[in-house]
Order: sequence, then structure tokens, then C-alpha cells
Amino acid sequence: MENYFRNLKLIEILIKWKWHLSIIVVATIVLSVIFSSPSFIKPRYKSSAVLYPSNIKEYSDESLTEQMLQIMQSTDIRDSLIQKFSLIKHYKIDTTKKYWKSNLYWNYNHNVKINKTQYEAVLIEVYDFDPYQARDMVNSIINFYNRKIASLHNEKFNEVVAMYERYLTRKSHELDSLKDLMRDLGVNYNLLDFSFQTQQVVKGYLGTTDFGGGRINTNEVQRIRKNMEEKGGDLIMLQELIRQEAANYALIKKDYDRAYMDHDRQFTYSNIISSPQVPDKKATPVRWIIVLVSTLSVLLLSVIVIGIIENSRLKKENA
Repeated sequence: MENYFRNLKLIEILIKWKWHLSIIVVATIVLSVIFSSPSFIKPRYKSSAVLYPSNIKEYSDESLTEQMLQIMQSTDIRDSLIQKFSLIKHYKIDTTKKYWKSNLYWNYNHNVKINKTQYEAVLIEVYDFDPYQARDMVNSIINFYNRKIASLHNEKFNEVVAMYERYLTRKSHELDSLKDLMRDLGVNYNLLDFSFQTQQVVKGYLGTTDFGGGRINTNEVQRIRKNMEEKGGDLIMLQELIRQEAANYALIKKDYDRAYMDHDRQFTYSNIISSPQVPDKKATPVRWIIVLVSTLSVLLLSVIVIGIIENSRLKKENA
């Protein structure tokens, strides 16, 4: 019952001050409409894009989306965007002041939002006074991201390619050295193929040839037999080494070709689900929210002031 009488008293006070409150409310609405107009608050436009990472590998425990988020929020991309769009001038930053960089980065973070969505995609939102620049900045963030990933990959694959090139160069020199030794055995000792020449020497000793009736050069047979006894082991070893080294060279060359292909590839590293568009409607300020909040705030403050005035009046009357 006590609350009822209090509410009744409050209603009586509001009715008593209704014209004052009406004037205050109307004045607040008018002023809110005026001060939220483009003449006082410059409208900002929002352009956005939604994309997923592609053609990249995880570096740690973070997901590919988190990796994309980290790179897009990196200082490299931020500074590249600031430079490309002359954001110091665009945001009207006074570089003569002490904390101008902090002011610049605050404006950047206020206007550029990069977040992860609930579906593990990355959402890029850019607010700007120029709708075309908002769209262009979103596209530039995506392009700078692709360049950054390409640069990281090229740096990594450059190291891999260089490693394989050094290895192949060394193996090529080793093969050339083995071939030189084989050439020496062929030129100076007439040793070319151990298995084949062994058969020919045996036939020479047995007096048989593949050309029935052919004359056997006994001296030559003896000379080759002697050379095979002295250098046959070297010939067998060289033939086996060359075979093994050539097989190893071929395997590494295949890996090198794959690494060079990765190094030379021209990939993009994002799948754009929703491309940025030029907005045709401002994103901020939302004038009806400003008018509503301002009106309710002023009305509440007015009621509190009226309550204080009425309370003071009652105290004087009861005094």
C-alpha cells in the first residue's frame, strides 16, 4: 500500500511538471536530430568480406583460421595499409604531437575490424568516410595477406631449393670423378665391362669365339686378363658406386623438382566467400539510437532534478 501511494505521488508530480517535461523532451529530440546530422557527425560506411584460408599449413597448435587472423592483424599488413591509403593524412593525425602514433593506431583499430566467425571463417570489416575506400581497404588487406603468405613460403622453399641445389652439385661432381676413374680404366687398361670382358677372356683361353673360325689374339687376351686381375676389383667397385650414386641423384632430383615447383607456384591463400562491396548506406551514426538514448537520459535526469526540487519544497513547507 505504501508503494502504491508513492507511485501515485510520483504520477502527481509528473503531471504537475508535464509541460516542463514535454518542452525538455521535444528540445532534446530536436537537438539530438540536429547534432547527429552529417553536419556534426560525419557518416562512416562499412564494407566487409568473409573468407577461409587455403593452400597453407599449420605452424603450431593454432588452427588455420587463427593463423590467418594473426597474419592479417600483423604490424606488416597494418603499416602497409597505412602507407598505401595515406591514413595519417586521411585520419587527420597531427604528427607534431607526442603520441601521434598511438592516435593513428587507435583510429586504425577503430575503423578496421578483423575477427573470427562462429563458423571458423575470418570476417574483415572496414569503416570509412569514403565508401569506395572502405571497399578498397578490405581488398588490400586480402592482397597483403596473400603476399605475406607467398613471401613466407618463398623464403622457406628458397632454403629447401638451395639445399637441394648444393646437394645435387656435390653429387654431380662426385659422379664426374667416378666417371673420370672409369674413363682411365677404359683408356689405359681397356677395362669397360667386367662381366662381358670376363666372358671374352674365358673364351679366349678356351679357344672359342662368337665368330667361328676367327683368329684369337692370345697376347691381347693375356693383357686384358692381367689388367682384370689388377684393376678388376676397382672396375666392379666403380660400376657399383656409379649405379648407386646415379640412383641417389635421380631421387634427390625428383625432390628438387617438387620443391622448385612449390617455390615457383603462384597461389592465392584465401577462399573469398563474401566479396567486399561498395556500401550505399551509412553504417554510423545510427541517428534513431542517438535520439532515443539522449531523450531517455535527459528525461531521467529531469525527473531526478524535479524530484530534488519537490523534496526541497516539501521540507520548507514542513519546516
